[in-house]
Amino acid sequence: MGSARGTAPLGRNPRGSDHGANRPGRGSGRPTIKDVAARANVSPMTASRVVNGHPRVRADLRERVLAAVAELGYARNAVATSLRRPDLSPWTIGLILHDVGNPFSAAIHRAVEDVVRSVGSFVLTASTDEDHERMGLLLDAFRDRDVDGLLLAPPPGDQSYLTPHLRRGMALVLVDRPAEGLDAPAVLSDNESGMRQAVRHLLDHGHRHIAYLGDLRSAPMRLRFAGYQAALAEAGLTPDPGLLHHTVEDTEAAAHITERIANGSGRATAVIAARNALSIGAVRGLRRAGAQHRIALLGFDDVELAGELEPGLTVVAQDPAAIGTAAATALIEQLADPSRAITGRLLPPRLIPRGSGELPPYRPAG
Repeated sequence: MGSARGTAPLGRNPRGSDHGANRPGRGSGRPTIKDVAARANVSPMTASRVVNGHPRVRADLRERVLAAVAELGYARNAVATSLRRPDLSPWTIGLILHDVGNPFSAAIHRAVEDVVRSVGSFVLTASTDEDHERMGLLLDAFRDRDVDGLLLAPPPGDQSYLTPHLRRGMALVLVDRPAEGLDAPAVLSDNESGMRQAVRHLLDHGHRHIAYLGDLRSAPMRLRFAGYQAALAEAGLTPDPGLLHHTVEDTEAAAHITERIANGSGRATAVIAARNALSIGAVRGLRRAGAQHRIALLGFDDVELAGELEPGLTVVAQDPAAIGTAAATALIEQLADPSRAITGRLLPPRLIPRGSGELPPYRPAG
């Protein structure tokens, strides 16, 4: 993915076989911040803070780092320095999302970049591809690049294994997803209430047999399903097991299941797709069956050109730009004042009616 202006994509780790604490410059002959840290017997993060003029460093550590700087003849990278406004804080922020190519992630990325650039800092961006091993490798790579703070959308599952990485002094705010087994502030959409809103909307239009397409791998997806169940229970309805599809993780699977539903598999008069890729698949499935005007469809997450479809796609839309802005702002506040307690935020999604979610239950003639 090409990087936006002011954003550096994460490339290969530049370390070669010459890496070592006692060999400055990693083969270039010029000492690095890691060499300074090793000589001063402090962490690279502490050395970076001293060199970058952060005020919250113990006096004895500052003296050791400055002595190492003088002894090694360390100089900050002139290119990076020239790109940073001298009157603002020169932090480097890591942004790790599940897939920076996803439109939702791309909107978060853009908002984070805008906030970080406004304070004279940089963003390094990478994707986990929902892989825990890759997640750990990315954290190591970001630490090697002296990243000051991290914005993270963790892969599904237990993330307690990340704790040792984060004990090294890296500030952290979670984005879009909470982390299981890890205590950190998070900026999230209110997934449960958003899905309640979606189900109530279909109920208000007469639907009682509402199929659900999703998975239960991540906390947001489990919360969405909980919202679906809660809204039905509030209406005195019990979910029909035949309408629940919990292992749908890609567009084509969603298309196949929705096509089956439209062709008479079960009693569903409406379908809820629990994330944007599944919404796209559901649209395809209904069109294959010629049922786009017969089966109501409501998606969670907006989809590009959703208003150009016929009928337009009704969605419960999260606000990725607001998520990215709030998360980046919280992280900058944490970096500016490490003693400040940062709390998470829950942002409400909104329902956008466009036609597909307002279709009444289909009743065959005769």
